[in-house]
Amino acid sequence: MRKIYLLFMVLFLLITGCNLNMRSSEKSPYSKRLSNHITRPKIKTMSSKGRTVPVKRGENTLPIKAVKPTIESIGFLEPINPSQAISDIKQTDKSLTYIANFSYQAQANGDLTSVNDSAAIKTIKRHRATPMLVITNFANGNFQPAIAHRLFTDPIASKNLVHNVIQIMKQKGYQALNVDFEHIYVKDRQLYNQFLATLLPAVKNEGFLVSTALAPKTSDKQSGPWHGAHDYAFHGQIADFVILMTYEWGWTGGPPMAVSPIPQVRKVIDYAITKIPRDKIIMGAPLYGYDWKLPYIKNGPKAKRVSPQEAETFAQVRSIKVQYSNQDQAPYYVYTDDTGKKHIIWFENTQSAQAKFNLIKSYGLRGIAYWVLGENFPKNWQLLQDNFIIKKR
Repeated sequence: MRKIYLLFMVLFLLITGCNLNMRSSEKSPYSKRLSNHITRPKIKTMSSKGRTVPVKRGENTLPIKAVKPTIESIGFLEPINPSQAISDIKQTDKSLTYIANFSYQAQANGDLTSVNDSAAIKTIKRHRATPMLVITNFANGNFQPAIAHRLFTDPIASKNLVHNVIQIMKQKGYQALNVDFEHIYVKDRQLYNQFLATLLPAVKNEGFLVSTALAPKTSDKQSGPWHGAHDYAFHGQIADFVILMTYEWGWTGGPPMAVSPIPQVRKVIDYAITKIPRDKIIMGAPLYGYDWKLPYIKNGPKAKRVSPQEAETFAQVRSIKVQYSNQDQAPYYVYTDDTGKKHIIWFENTQSAQAKFNLIKSYGLRGIAYWVLGENFPKNWQLLQDNFIIKKR
């Protein structure tokens, strides 16, 4: 009897379960078949502080402002007229690490010509720049190899020069030295090295920074009076830094061309970095251009130096179209003067200045040195500050 009862209960439960399944199917006629695919919820665009945040990843990445490199900048100044020198310093908008007074001229006996630079030095310091003393072998309108040779070979004259340099730096408040000896006899290369090996450590031991100016070379084999005696490797070892005079390809007595064409500048830097640490190299740059008469005649009329602002204003007033050389990275234009003579002006503008700044960044150089203050180029100083943090000492 008990077995019959259990069998009856099992049959009852089976019949009841089937009915429930049938009712469930009847209530969900549109139910979908499950699969391995998982349907994800639809993503909605979010809003953050009023700004729509896109769904696609990466679209909301805000541009990060590039970190400005820190460099040192130098401006060479000719303090012939004190009031003009003060005006020239003020035009730089406090954009310089050093202002280099050009120049104390070394004489064959080791004496130095006096310069009326007291007012300039005070103004330099007020603009938070470091005054730099420049000594040269310049006399009678040019660099004199005979003066340099005498200083290299006469121990008394050399000792006298070292003493005078240190004394003037202390008396007048200079804090850095630049030795700009040019047009040296090629045979005096080692003598010049020995001269620097005496002068620079003596000045450095007094707590001053020391530097040299180097002609633009592309190899150590490059000779001649302007290049041969400049030993890049030795200068890179003994000086705190060097200034490459990477300008004057286009010059007052030569044919028309850019003053500082980028391909030539790059070749000099490519050689320099094989001999001198990059953090010791300061690249030279011009603050001027030249106006040549056409056609160019060798040994003919000299080109006139013009400021970038002067060249730009002249073109605007006369509605002259300014061209730009993508190869040289420099602006120029041709015009006809009031007498019917044709001229060509190569100069600097913000585009050519930026090309030079890009070189400093790409090579990781110490900085830039300008020849020469007093040429009006106000846009340069703001652009310099837009590109770099200027180190102050």
